[in-house]
Amino acid sequence: MKKFVYAFFLGSFFIPALVKAQDPVSYKVATDRLLWHDNIDKQQKKLVDEAGAVKVSADPALNLHVSNALIKRVDQLQMQIELDTVYNGNTKKKYLRSLEMMLKGFTDNFKNKDFGIALAQPLVDAFEEGMKLDYKNESVFPLIEREPYGVAKILVELFTFPTENPGVAPGRTEVLRKYLGLHPEEILKVLRNNTDLYFADSFIVIAANYDIPRFYDFAQARNALGDRIRKHPDTLVHTIATMANSKSGRLYMPFLENILRGKITMEDIDKVLTNEFAYYRLLVNTRIEYAGRLLPPTRDTARELKSLTDMMRKKAQEYFVNEINALHSENNEAVRFKRLEGLTAQELYYLAVLCEDQIYTSSFVKGVYPRIFQRMSNPRGDSLLLSVHADFFRKFIKMCAGYNTLNDFLGRIEKDNANILMKAFVIGLEKTKGTEEAVDVADSYSSIMDKNPELARFIRTEVEWNYEKNEIIQNRKGITIYNILKVLFQSADTSKKVDVSAELGIPPVYTVDLKSLKDDSSRIVMQAFFYGDEDKDGQNSFASFMANFRGNANWKVTENSEWVSIINNKNKNFQIYANKPLYGENDPEETAIDHLNDYLFDRNIQPSVYIHRGHSYHVKSTMRRLMPSARIVVLGSCGGYNNINEVLNISSDAHIISSKQTGTMHVNEPIIQALNASITAGKNIDWVAMWKELTGKFTSGDAKEKFDDYIPPYKNLGALFIKAYNLRINN
Repeated sequence: MKKFVYAFFLGSFFIPALVKAQDPVSYKVATDRLLWHDNIDKQQKKLVDEAGAVKVSADPALNLHVSNALIKRVDQLQMQIELDTVYNGNTKKKYLRSLEMMLKGFTDNFKNKDFGIALAQPLVDAFEEGMKLDYKNESVFPLIEREPYGVAKILVELFTFPTENPGVAPGRTEVLRKYLGLHPEEILKVLRNNTDLYFADSFIVIAANYDIPRFYDFAQARNALGDRIRKHPDTLVHTIATMANSKSGRLYMPFLENILRGKITMEDIDKVLTNEFAYYRLLVNTRIEYAGRLLPPTRDTARELKSLTDMMRKKAQEYFVNEINALHSENNEAVRFKRLEGLTAQELYYLAVLCEDQIYTSSFVKGVYPRIFQRMSNPRGDSLLLSVHADFFRKFIKMCAGYNTLNDFLGRIEKDNANILMKAFVIGLEKTKGTEEAVDVADSYSSIMDKNPELARFIRTEVEWNYEKNEIIQNRKGITIYNILKVLFQSADTSKKVDVSAELGIPPVYTVDLKSLKDDSSRIVMQAFFYGDEDKDGQNSFASFMANFRGNANWKVTENSEWVSIINNKNKNFQIYANKPLYGENDPEETAIDHLNDYLFDRNIQPSVYIHRGHSYHVKSTMRRLMPSARIVVLGSCGGYNNINEVLNISSDAHIISSKQTGTMHVNEPIIQALNASITAGKNIDWVAMWKELTGKFTSGDAKEKFDDYIPPYKNLGALFIKAYNLRINN
């Protein structure tokens, strides 16, 4: 970089500008080109710090690379252009301007992943070569075609002034081609308005392979691109276009892989399209086949496996699970589970694992699970998993653990094979996509420890072994997953007094500071959700709940036709709001909840404690109203345990109490009373002490069994895993 002393005119004599003394060669700059040199210097200064050193990266080698290319080499090019005896004044200005644009192109884009710091030297080399071609009026297109996108994108705009190089127009098309090669997600959007591009046909194939569902949408369009797709000779493109232009296109999509392989035709699929049962069976059989391909030695992922799985889930829920859920109050099991007649063990298995969040506790425990083994000639657990190629096996084990059927399931497997299965349950979590399967392992452990301590010890040992293995190979994801699991599993044994918060760096899990429950006005607000039911369950829960406050001198109850407010007379900053469980057409309790929420919103009242009361099919309604202010969430419904992830997506620090099986007011009420007592007394919530006291109230019989299925926050290992994992990954 040169600091110019501006030249001036004295009479008819030209006084040249001077360069810095430290430059290796001093040279004269014509006055009318000083501005162009100065503009180049300004761009170079964007790359250096106050000391004049290039600092575009934490890597010294990259800084040196940029310094050599864009400082030293550009300085040399400036001098070369200025002193060239062949170029006239306008030509020199032209290339000095181009040099400035080249620098600007780099400084504006080097942080973009499509460009990068390493392109500095190739960019300068290409510019110098392009300058020579341009001067001879030869096309710069071969350069643009040769260079990677980042260089080509900058280069193509450097030779347009005052006249455009003949290679620029085709060069822009070539740059677009390179860009789409890096961003296949943009192909269809670009081709929609540019179907005459010379590379359109080859890129249509790329787009089809990249995102089949999106390509399907474009193939339906009645425009120039849609016409070109429909006339395309490629097999995949033609098949998708044929589906997209049929009435049942989406129903064919799950079978795309086998259609392309010639294993099934659309005519074959047509035969079952109007039969929900037969269509679901075809989906399941196809999924089992595809799952087999995922195993070694093939390890082949079928195209549109996600479409297949999504369609299976949709059909399983809509036709089967919704039906048996809706009949939850039907005592005659033959009537309630009639829809399951004729399903194979594998078809029932997929109903369970694909509808984990929708299936009711009783639908699984009394309906789907026992029928799986009733439909098997040899009702063995290992045979079941082998028959589906272990597809979703961690999900199934998690559900069995959560619904207290794991001991029964493992009892259907020889002990050695059961150990192998549980070893597989734990190992290889670092290789799975995302963390869902690791969360399944964490979620299962509390249930396993309570029901099968020997198996819990086995799992702990396997987790520790996997942690050590991942440390040796330095697999960051594996180290993170297994370290968290190791700490969580140790903490599940409260006698070991492991401080999960300290070990994992997450907020306290054993206590809730009362201050964290207060809003800006120092209020602690609890909101309870009740739902009207034909079986009067919601109405009975509400009556039981209100019995704690009506006629009690410690509480002031105010109510209208839709909801109640309950204020503690000793601690007026503790307020409880609950809607009434109205029942009738058009879900009147939903309207009541909305009116209550409007009241709270208008007064800036933000609940920090949420109570869900009612059947599990009402949980979605409660989740929809949950606010990020939630710090304690009690899911007092059947299978509330399965909604933990959803709660944490709304409030990452929430403490969650939930039931793995049947929620009951006989357990919910004592939990809520214990919470109210701590808050009223102005004490922090101590979960361990509270749970110990509650355990003493449930010592035998059905009440104890129901209470044992409730999970306190410090034992919600899946929730704790998510908190710890997100914290570590984000940091």
